[in-house]
Amino acid sequence: MNRRAALISLATLPLVLRAAPKPLPVAAIITEYRNNSHADVIIGKILEGWKQDGGAGPNLKLAAMYVDQFPKSDMSRALAKKHNFPITKTIAEAITLGTGKVQVAGVLSIGEHGHYPYTPKTKQHMYPRRRFFDAIADTFKKCGRAVPVFNDKHLAYNWKDAKHMYDRARAMKIPFMAGSSLPVAWRLPAKALPIGAEVEAAMGIGYGGLESYGFHSLETFQCVMERRKGGETGVASVQVVKGNAIWKAHEEKRWSFDLLVAALRGTGVKMARDEIREKLTERAPIYLMEYRDGLRGAVALVNGIGRDFGVAFKLRGQAKPFVNQFWLQDGKPYRHFEHLLRAIEPMIHTGKPSYPVERTLLTTGILDRAMHSAAEGGRLYETPELNFRYRPADWPFANLNGRFPQPAGE
Repeated sequence: MNRRAALISLATLPLVLRAAPKPLPVAAIITEYRNNSHADVIIGKILEGWKQDGGAGPNLKLAAMYVDQFPKSDMSRALAKKHNFPITKTIAEAITLGTGKVQVAGVLSIGEHGHYPYTPKTKQHMYPRRRFFDAIADTFKKCGRAVPVFNDKHLAYNWKDAKHMYDRARAMKIPFMAGSSLPVAWRLPAKALPIGAEVEAAMGIGYGGLESYGFHSLETFQCVMERRKGGETGVASVQVVKGNAIWKAHEEKRWSFDLLVAALRGTGVKMARDEIREKLTERAPIYLMEYRDGLRGAVALVNGIGRDFGVAFKLRGQAKPFVNQFWLQDGKPYRHFEHLLRAIEPMIHTGKPSYPVERTLLTTGILDRAMHSAAEGGRLYETPELNFRYRPADWPFANLNGRFPQPAGE
C-alpha cells in the first residue's frame, strides 16, 4: 500500500477505532471451524489479519471460543494452541471465562455450516442460531451486563425464532446486528442508490438454493430497496413462482423482464433475451414481494443463466435503470468478509450497530414465508407480521478501483 492509500484508509476509519488504545476481547460462538467455513473467514481475520497471513487485522482479540461440532477437518483446536485461546464447554464460559462476569466486549455468533437437520416440509436448515442467542442473552441476564452481539446471516430459519431474538435483544437493550457480507461487498459500478430515490419497479437476481443463497439474494435486494423514498415500510405479501406461474405473474405486471435483463447485463451476462426466457423454468424460481407502500419487488434465482448477485431499479424520471452488481472475491481469504468484520468492529467499540438489524429481520421473514410458499406449490402468503418500518443507514460498501475490483488495502 502506498502512503496516499494508507492515509485514505486511515481517514475512513471511525474515530473511535483510530483512537482505540488496544484490541477489545470478543467471544466466538460457532457451529464448526473448518477451512473456508464462515467461522474461518470471519474469526480467522481476528486471529491472523485481514488477509489471514499474519498481517494487520481488526482492533479485536479473540478471548474464547465455543464450538458446537468438531468435524474431522476441524481447525479450532490447532488454532487454540497457536493463538492461546480456550475452547470452552459452554457458551456462558466463553463469555465469562469461568468468572461469573462478562469478560468480553462483544460476541460473534456464527451458526453456519455443520450437520443439523432440516424441517420435514419446507427443507429449512435448522441451524441453532436461536439456541446460541438465548444462551448468550441468558449469560448477560445472569451477569447483569450486556455487550454487542453479531449474528451471522439470517436471524433464524423460521420467523418465530427470529422475532423472539429481536424482541429479546430490544428488551434487554443488547446492541444487535446481523446479516451477511453481501451488503458490504464490492459494487460494480461503485455507486449506491441515493436515499430517498423514487422507485417505480425493482428487480434483483441471485443464484443457488432457495434458502441458503436465497437469503443472500433477498438481502442484496433489500439493502437497496430500503433506500427508497419513505424508507422501509414492511411487506404485505410473499410468493414464490416457478415454471408457467412465472409468466402468469409477468402478465400481471408483478415483475419486469426488462429489469431482469438489465440486472443480468449488469453482471456481464450476454445471453440473448429469448434464451433467457427459455431458461426461466422450475430451476429459476422468482420471489415476489408486495411492500406495504404498494411497491412491488421481485428477486429471481437465475440458475442456468448467471452466477452473480445484482439489482436493477426503475427510477421515476430516468430512462435507464439503476443497476448494481454485487461482487464477491472468489477464493480465500474471501475479503468481502473483511468488510463485514469492518462493520462489526465499530459496534464492538461503540455499542452502536453499524446498520439496522431490522433489515435482517425483514429479510428473514420474507425468506421464511417464501420457503413455505414454495413447499405449498406457490401459495401467496399475506404477511401481517412483516408490518414494521425502519430507516437505512448509509454504511459504506467495499472500495472499488475500475471494472475489476481490487480488495481494499492492496
